[in-house]
Amino acid sequence: MTLPPLVEPAADLSIDEVRRYSRHLIIPDVGMDGQKRLKNAKVLAVGAGGLGSPTLMYLAAAGVGTLGIVEFDVVDESNLQRQIIHGQSDVGRSKAESARDSIKEINPLVDVRLHEVRLDSSNVEEIFSQYDLIVDGTDNFATRYLVNDACVLLGKPYVWGSIYRFDGQVSVFWDEHGPNYRDLYPVPPPPGMVPSCAEGGVLGVLCATIGAIQATEAVKLITGIGETLLGRLMVYDALEMTFRTIKIRKDPEAEPITGLIDYEAFCGVVSEEAQEAAAGSTITVDELKDMMDAGKDFELIDVREPNEYEIVSIPGAKLVPKDEILSGRALSSLPQDKPIVLHCKTGVRSAEALAAVKAAGFRDAVHVQGGVTAWATRIDKALPTY
Repeated sequence: MTLPPLVEPAADLSIDEVRRYSRHLIIPDVGMDGQKRLKNAKVLAVGAGGLGSPTLMYLAAAGVGTLGIVEFDVVDESNLQRQIIHGQSDVGRSKAESARDSIKEINPLVDVRLHEVRLDSSNVEEIFSQYDLIVDGTDNFATRYLVNDACVLLGKPYVWGSIYRFDGQVSVFWDEHGPNYRDLYPVPPPPGMVPSCAEGGVLGVLCATIGAIQATEAVKLITGIGETLLGRLMVYDALEMTFRTIKIRKDPEAEPITGLIDYEAFCGVVSEEAQEAAAGSTITVDELKDMMDAGKDFELIDVREPNEYEIVSIPGAKLVPKDEILSGRALSSLPQDKPIVLHCKTGVRSAEALAAVKAAGFRDAVHVQGGVTAWATRIDKALPTY
C-alpha cells in the first residue's frame, strides 16, 4: 500500500552528508527530499539481536537521524552466529552499548538513544512516543502483542519481523491505515506450541534477509516511496528460496484495543496445567546432584530434541522427546517402580511434559528447574551451554 511520507524533511543536508549519501541522492525516488526525511526520522528498534542487528546497521548507513534501541540483555557467545552488530570483544557487554558503538562506527552522524530496560506495560508508551516508527525484532509473543497494542494506542506504524530455523515473516502494521498484528494473529498459540529460537534454532544468515527487508520497509515508510507491506505478509523459505505474500485484512469483528494488559498472562508462557503440575513437584539442580550423590534410584528423563541432546546432556539422562510424551507414545516405556525426574533446557518443556506424565498416573514425577542450562552453569561448568 502506498502511503504518504511519515516525516517532514530536515532543513538541509551538510556537505559531508551529501558526500556520504550520494548514491541515494542520485536515485530520483529518494533524492534530496527523501534523504532529508531520513535525516529527520526517529526510529526505535525493539531488540538488538538477530533482526535488530542488520536493521540497525542498515538504517544507520542509510542516514536515519535518530535511532533508539530498547535492549536490556548482554552479549553472549551464542549470539555471535547471527547478531552481527556485536563481536567477540563484546561478549559480556550490554547489547545496547555494543550496538551503539557499532552504529557510531558505521555512521557517526546518527544520534543513538539507549533504553536499557525490559519493555513492559509501564514504560512502553513513554518510550514509543519519542519515535516516528517502531521496528520490532523480538522473539516472544508477549512482547509482540505489547508492541502492537502500544502502537495502536499511540497511532504509530511499525515493521514486524519473525524468524525460526529456515523461515521468516515480515509485515507492516498501522492500525489507522490497515491491519494490526491482532488481525493476523488474534490470539497467541498455546504455551509450548511454538518453540523459540533458543529452543528450535535459527539459520544465522536468515536474520540478514529478514532484517534487510525490515530496514527496506522502514526507509519506504519514512520517505513515502514504493508499495509497503501494509496489508500483506511476506513469507520467506530459505531452503526452497521462495518468497510469497499473503493478504491481511482488518477483522471487522475484532475487539477494539483500548488499553494495555498483562501480556505474560495473556500469552501464557507455561500452561495452567504445567503450572499446577510443577507446584510442589519442582527440584533444583543442586537437589538433583544430591540425589545422584546419595545413590537414589530414579529415572532421569531428558525431554529435549535429539540434536540438543548431542550438544550437552546431564550424565545418566535418557532421551525421551517431549512430543513423544505428550502424544502418549512414550508413556509405556516410563518406569512404574521408581520416581521419574524430567528436565529440558530451561524448565519450560519439562513442566509441560510433567503435566502429561502426572495425568497418566506417575504421581512421584518431578521436573528440574532451569534444566540442563542450570546444570552446566551451577554444577558442571565444564559443560557447554547453547
